[in-house]
Amino acid sequence: MSDTSTPSDRIWGYAAEFTSPAGITVAAKKVAAAGYKWWDCHVPFPVHGLDTVMGVKPTILPIMVFFGGLTGFALAWFLQIFTNSLQIDIWAIVPVVGYEFEVSGKPLISGPAFVPVAFELTVLLSALTTVGSMLLLNGLPCLYHPVLKSPKLARITDDRFFIVIESRDPQFTDSKTLAFLESLDPESVEPLES
Repeated sequence: MSDTSTPSDRIWGYAAEFTSPAGITVAAKKVAAAGYKWWDCHVPFPVHGLDTVMGVKPTILPIMVFFGGLTGFALAWFLQIFTNSLQIDIWAIVPVVGYEFEVSGKPLISGPAFVPVAFELTVLLSALTTVGSMLLLNGLPCLYHPVLKSPKLARITDDRFFIVIESRDPQFTDSKTLAFLESLDPESVEPLES
């Protein structure tokens, strides 16, 4: 059922292949119950409830995006108030505050006039925070991963489901982990080289 010809010092982990979402969900429950910590499920599409079975915690990304947008909003208001109440003396190093430049009788803090700039900076900083935080939290860019080295695991993006247990897991031993994965009734178990 499996090929264990890879030397054990080069083993990065083992991958068990499944053909259905139900099969990988049942197997993931057993892996979680066995107490493995360094394992993952690779699936071609989102499988409902799999993240709960794996014990994946909610991400902090929405909180980071909220504070990025809040920073953009505050920056927009500060910038507009600062530039409307500033007289620059070209001979002085520090700007002189206190000279209002009124246009069409608008007050210093004109809410309706500030809305477009505040909206745009809020959206801009939220979007930049989303992309930057997502890359940071996901550890991207990842130019190499041992899972991508196996030709059999190329079907992850097509029609196969894989559970991968990494060798850095405290419970990982070649024979014990291999026997455990084979007990989950997979199609095959593939060793992954580092």
